[in-house]
Amino acid sequence: MPLLSSLALLVALTGDPPIGASVGDLRFVDTRYLERSLSDFGTPKATVLVFTTVACPLVQRYLPRLGELERRLRARGVQFVAVNVGPGDQLIDVARQGVESEVEFPFVKDFEGALVAALGVERTPEVVVLDAARTLRYRGRIDAQYRVGGANPTPGRGDLELAIEDVLAGRPVALSETAVDGCVIEPLPAPAPRTDLTWSREIAALMQRACQDCHHEGSVAPFALVAHRDVARRAAMVAEVVRLGRMPPWFAAPGVGEFENAPRITEEEREMLVGWALAGAPEGDPARAPRERVFERSTWRIGEPDLVIRQGVASKVPADGYVPYQYVILPHVFLDDTWVEAVEVRPENARVVHHANLAHVRLTEQFDTRNFITGFVPGGDPLECDPGTAVLIPKGSLLALQVHVVTTGREESSTLSVALRFPRTTVERRLRHEQIHNSRFEIPPLALAHPVRAKRVLERDSMGIGMFVHMHLRGRDMAFRATYPDGRAESLLLVPNFNFDWQQSYRWVPGSRHFPAGTRIDVLAHFDNSRFNPYNPDPTASVRFGQQTEDEMMYGFLFYTEDQERLGLRVDAQSGRVLER
Repeated sequence: MPLLSSLALLVALTGDPPIGASVGDLRFVDTRYLERSLSDFGTPKATVLVFTTVACPLVQRYLPRLGELERRLRARGVQFVAVNVGPGDQLIDVARQGVESEVEFPFVKDFEGALVAALGVERTPEVVVLDAARTLRYRGRIDAQYRVGGANPTPGRGDLELAIEDVLAGRPVALSETAVDGCVIEPLPAPAPRTDLTWSREIAALMQRACQDCHHEGSVAPFALVAHRDVARRAAMVAEVVRLGRMPPWFAAPGVGEFENAPRITEEEREMLVGWALAGAPEGDPARAPRERVFERSTWRIGEPDLVIRQGVASKVPADGYVPYQYVILPHVFLDDTWVEAVEVRPENARVVHHANLAHVRLTEQFDTRNFITGFVPGGDPLECDPGTAVLIPKGSLLALQVHVVTTGREESSTLSVALRFPRTTVERRLRHEQIHNSRFEIPPLALAHPVRAKRVLERDSMGIGMFVHMHLRGRDMAFRATYPDGRAESLLLVPNFNFDWQQSYRWVPGSRHFPAGTRIDVLAHFDNSRFNPYNPDPTASVRFGQQTEDEMMYGFLFYTEDQERLGLRVDAQSGRVLER
């Protein structure tokens, strides 16, 4: 058996690493589902690790105070990190706590309990201070104000702040350990193999419901998870991404709005999948397995289209570098007002197309996002309207695409096609949308959570269809909030850990979300321009609105219909034109 390190031996003998111990490059998982370490913060003069759970009331009370302290000390080289140790806290819950507490510093998750053991903490919100050499200099409470049984009128001695000041001054910490009154840190149970579960009896039906809509041959996912052999050979990966909460992908915080397209998987089912995978993914009796799902091998996710318009000349993509947005006019003129109930944008070479926006234009017009129809984005869905609702393409229009291509290391080409399906039922309502956006902002260098706001007021009684969030690489979170004419306010959506590479829609159950005329929709986004953002092109740059990925965007889309519309349009199913009444 290999010898223990001196620190590990001390921990094993005493239970706690001593003040003065070197703790090394501790590892954890950030809210982007990436494994990170202390070295990702660079070389701060002091690092403050705050141990948290979502439910601990003392954490909730102290977070605003810690946020204010961090803002005061940030410029002096102090790095704060909230380390979640809640056994049942998912990463999306951790990210939500950071947003709702208005704390700017990063929140991470100690899934294995490694930081708890390495630093000897026992309660939340216990804090640890490390110096620039990652030496343990302080462990204990924040101050003496909030306790489990109540609160003192004043904070008393500010133990944490005084310890930080000693570290910054290069002197010994006067009081290096203090007693902590808080929530006991529960041991994190290691995921255990579940030999009682089999593919045939329990797991196949769960995978069919929770995973296979995306993971089947020819779908948006990179591989199929339909047959037992598909899943068994990727069992370790399945266990990891399900345990972390990366899969099934969903970025709306639980409890803020109810969405028709949310993945339906419980915590118990997550544990089942992980346990079964760790047990070696046993198949069981194949005769007891449900029949495999059969997926139509269709080019189009909207089904058989009535009209497909293909880009006439392929666009060239160089081998490397950033490519400015390309604009493509599709070779088809709509000679009459045309109504469509489903629209899908499909790149023939998906490797080089990150996203594309579709809008209607006239020959003499430039591309205008106000005429936006739908788009192609990673994780996105094609536009499919509810029965009786359709999109209008005005007479004399063409369709234009604003295309963001990416280089792959070799010269390639890009060709896109757009498929349209015309209504089969009477069109009563036109699908509308508001782009609640702000293009007049500047994100300062190194900003952790720079706020950008926008709002719109709905002029008529409306029925909400859904929402969509769009930012670029520095986008951290976005929230939608409705304020009704009677003064009542309601949170509609919170995306606390935005993912640029998987942008999905958030659809309400049809008919469930009504907005009276005069309802104001506020959208608040935060942008992470820090060095800890692993996707940040340049944390030293000021960032403004722009079309390229290294620039930023702030768009909150709200899709809706207006109540008073009763169009009563009979539409030709072959052309989308309105028939004579």
